Amino acid sequence: MKMKWSFLILAAGLIAVGVPAFAHHGTGVSYDASKPITLKGVVTEFRYANPHPQLYFDVKDDKGNVVHWSGEFYPNPAQLVQGGWGKRRSEAALPAGQQVTVTVAPSRAGTPVGAILRLVNDKGEVLLGVAGGGPGEAPQGGAAPQTKE
Repeated sequence: MKMKWSFLILAAGLIAVGVPAFAHHGTGVSYDASKPITLKGVVTEFRYANPHPQLYFDVKDDKGNVVHWSGEFYPNPAQLVQGGWGKRRSEAALPAGQQVTVTVAPSRAGTPVGAILRLVNDKGEVLLGVAGGGPGEAPQGGAAPQTKE
């Protein structure tokens, strides 16, 4: 009988620990990678933070109104470092005022938010590309920012 209770308590503990980690990775629920959109805008802020860095940028719509967008990097900070992106290097490559072209998997809710699939600076350098075009996949292609750290 003690063994049965111990097993039940252990199973409940594993479920309690595992559910939050599983819930975090709901990218397909939040973003629609089958309908990528490309936006040209100006960086307003870059936050190099866990679990995913954020890029905030302003885009003018068809009527000339400024729309404030937020893009979530799907390589996490550790993956970015492996690709040559250090914190200072990344922040230097994406300062406020920098012109960028960003391809995102847009929010399914229709809000100006997306998972960044590709990021190109005003010189045409690909800073970030995602293998296969889907959020959550490993970074590829893009060169790490070439600023000195």
